[in-house]
Amino acid sequence: MRNSPCVIGVGMTRFCRMPERSFEEIGREAVRKALADAGVERAQVQEVFCGSALTGRSMGQRVLRDLGMTGIPITNVENACSSGSTALRDASAAIASDRAEIVLVLGIDQLTRLGGGTIPGVETDLDPNLGMVMPALYAMRAQRYLHDRGATREHLAKVAVKAHKAGKHNPYAQYRNEVTIEEVLGSRMIADPLSMFMCCPTGDGAAAAIVASEAKALGMGRKPIRIAASALQSGIYKPGFRDMASSELTERTAAKAYDEAGVGPEDIGIAEIHDAFSIAELMYYEALKLCAPGDGPALLDSGETEISGTKCVNPSGGLLCRGHPVGATGIAQVCEAVWQLRGEAGSRQVADVRAALTHCTGGGITGLDHGSCAINILVS
Repeated sequence: MRNSPCVIGVGMTRFCRMPERSFEEIGREAVRKALADAGVERAQVQEVFCGSALTGRSMGQRVLRDLGMTGIPITNVENACSSGSTALRDASAAIASDRAEIVLVLGIDQLTRLGGGTIPGVETDLDPNLGMVMPALYAMRAQRYLHDRGATREHLAKVAVKAHKAGKHNPYAQYRNEVTIEEVLGSRMIADPLSMFMCCPTGDGAAAAIVASEAKALGMGRKPIRIAASALQSGIYKPGFRDMASSELTERTAAKAYDEAGVGPEDIGIAEIHDAFSIAELMYYEALKLCAPGDGPALLDSGETEISGTKCVNPSGGLLCRGHPVGATGIAQVCEAVWQLRGEAGSRQVADVRAALTHCTGGGITGLDHGSCAINILVS
């Protein structure tokens, strides 16, 4: 167990629109908080992995330059919405291989630099250039899911209501207000059946984690939160018909993560999942095996995915409420998992959490479920 990778410190900025701040400043805030939380000096960090999807090149070097953290290996990771989670996987591998004892992971993006609107597609990718941008894709998934599962738009609204109910207690969330089902259903239509409150906001933010070997963590007197699994998979190309109401990629990645961690879905106390649109949460309940196929709406109705439930999902408020500065999201999920496992989540604390799962998937590519999916399982 000497080289088991563990998270010993986390920190993040609030997720919101910050066009007046530079991305370097945003990133430095998260790094300083994580270092302080871990009790680690800058000079002790031996390697850095920085996940960013849309903001620019050499992000890690640009953020760390003015912290004096130069002259060490810095790897920049782009993997769509899984960028931060993929960076954590690489950091875990650096620890497990004994290449380093203390590693910094940073996730960051500043989407206000893009000027608003949907995330731009790639010129050579057919689907987004024909209008199949992410809101349209998930609207199609929602229509299929409602048809196949007997769910209603009220279920889509309930996901948003639950997210805001939790996010109200998260000081880092972009939105900190509760909403009603009627407000969600009555908000501006984005792509039928998805209204505005059923879609995550764009924004800016950064999150950071300090990863160390278990031996190093114990030697420093830190309580280690062990990274029991860090699974990454890519979508499989499949032309023609594809089941829009499910996610083969998430299901395959989850199976790999559960096997690696030696736990099952019944052991997960909280799950931070990629609810970029409210339909995604219902789909991923099933893909992550938190319920049987077709039982997503019933699980939501039961209240078991609330903070007070036994299968809590997105106690941070999720992407719908916390926000989604793409490259930062995976590490923000890890921050929440660590706080929950330590019992430091305050008024959103879930009882008796021993294992937490984080899930990011993204990268719309023609013919693929998604470009990538990264799932991490952390245990106390």
